[in-house]
Amino acid sequence: VSDASGCSMIALLHTGAAKFPQNLLSRARQVVSLLLPAGVLKGFSSIVSRKLASHGFGASMAAMSSFPPQRYHYFLVLDFEATCDKPQIHPQEIIEFPILKLNGRTMEIESTFHMYVQPVVHPQLTPFCTELTGIIQGMVDGQPSLQQVLERVDEWMAKEGLLDPSVKSIFVTCGDWDLKVMLPGQCQYLGLPVADYFKQWINLKKAYSFAMGSWPKNGLLDMNKGLNLQHIGRPHSGIDDCKNIANIMKTLAHRGFIFKQTSKPF
Repeated sequence: VSDASGCSMIALLHTGAAKFPQNLLSRARQVVSLLLPAGVLKGFSSIVSRKLASHGFGASMAAMSSFPPQRYHYFLVLDFEATCDKPQIHPQEIIEFPILKLNGRTMEIESTFHMYVQPVVHPQLTPFCTELTGIIQGMVDGQPSLQQVLERVDEWMAKEGLLDPSVKSIFVTCGDWDLKVMLPGQCQYLGLPVADYFKQWINLKKAYSFAMGSWPKNGLLDMNKGLNLQHIGRPHSGIDDCKNIANIMKTLAHRGFIFKQTSKPF
């Protein structure tokens, strides 16, 4: 290194890294960057990162610089909307079937599956359902049945490479209702099989509570508020809810959270 003052600064921050306040780290790196060549600065950053890691700050440093490695190649964000009324109608039927394919490395959306579904037991949507979900009768009339939509989901999964045994993916939902109650319940009613990939998932509410230490009683609204995020779109729109889930996941991953399966094996 040609600049002696640069050497001294590296040595000082190297030996004092454990005492160096994290809120001043960014400023210090800016100052050093004015004094040192890029290659030396990279080495300095590595030194400080290792020093902080040895004192328990590894996760914070990782979150500041990049996403930590996740356990899955892809997260499949899903949020059903279903027929509903007050009092509740039975059986409920899925009327919106959205999935976002989220890259586990970048946490960016790579592909979208989105279809509306024709209900058959209660084909006429109630005013309550339309007011809650924003789905009007014309959006479901003439649409494919659940059986047909599930076939198209399987085709989409294959096209996206998600059925490859070497690719690890898992569904993510806001709660357990979608894949523990709604889909298996309707499939049982219609005599349809449930694909194995729908039988394990991550409940975002549980993941959020693990990461933040509090339970989001009001679901997405509480999670967005807790993370200072702006709510995307309309509440109870399936595709908009998926976008909010994806945004919350990206934010938690950026803070160093590692997502794990929360459902119990069937």
